[in-house]
Amino acid sequence: MDLHIRTLRPNEMRLAIDFAALEGWNPGLHDGVCFHAADPEGFLIGEHEGKPIGCIAAVRYEAHFGFIGFYVVAPPWRGKGFGLKLWQAGMARLEGRVIGLDGVPAQQDNYRRSGFTLAWNNARFAGVARPAGQAVVGQIVPLSGVDFKRVRDDDRRVFPAARDDFLRAWISMPDATGLAWMERKRLAGWGLIRRCREGHKIGPLVADSREIAKSLYLALCRSVPVGDTVFLDVPLRNAEAATLATSLGMQRVFETARMYAGATPACEIERVFGVTSFELG
Repeated sequence: MDLHIRTLRPNEMRLAIDFAALEGWNPGLHDGVCFHAADPEGFLIGEHEGKPIGCIAAVRYEAHFGFIGFYVVAPPWRGKGFGLKLWQAGMARLEGRVIGLDGVPAQQDNYRRSGFTLAWNNARFAGVARPAGQAVVGQIVPLSGVDFKRVRDDDRRVFPAARDDFLRAWISMPDATGLAWMERKRLAGWGLIRRCREGHKIGPLVADSREIAKSLYLALCRSVPVGDTVFLDVPLRNAEAATLATSLGMQRVFETARMYAGATPACEIERVFGVTSFELG
């Protein structure tokens, strides 16, 4: 059976977002615009007889790193070889780079056959936004008021490559709140909470300590309706992040395996209390 694979146009990003939603991944309301900014050529759609039946993201970050995400084939079309063709097209686009992905643990053996090895597991935690006491003042400021270069440089400490265009779009998206923790004009933590199809997600959440991460988490939750569901995607390799999530009464609801084809990139994982997104790293 034939499969036509082509690049998604900017006005078609909702196709990939809808595929992700059907899989229960709960995308953000404005993720598509931000993801497209990361790599406008990096999103592929597979069509059979003119009908979109699957997709994959193969996003290039600089010359040395790439990330696979949005790897979905609609259920009626699985088991027919379409997924393999999409996979091959995505991997070919990232040839020569270290490649990362977040996959469900049950698929680890399949990814190993393509040269991926496990780096760590991530867990999605779910909690509820609760009434909070008086906000911390002084250290916490709107992320929009922080010089972008500071945010970019701090993100580079926790992500394997520069992603300026994506980051600009991400921290300025609608239906989102970004906050930063400043210490003597130094950026010691920052995070963003965004509206999703169900509840809100916090990501990234980056901080120099668990105490700063907790203060930012609580402050971000104050920007959403009380009782709303809040999700946080935690790298379990950072034990302090998992401890924070459980101390906040959050429950583990989903896991992924962070895997890399090539050497695991260096990053300060101990500062990551919430992953930006499972789709693009």
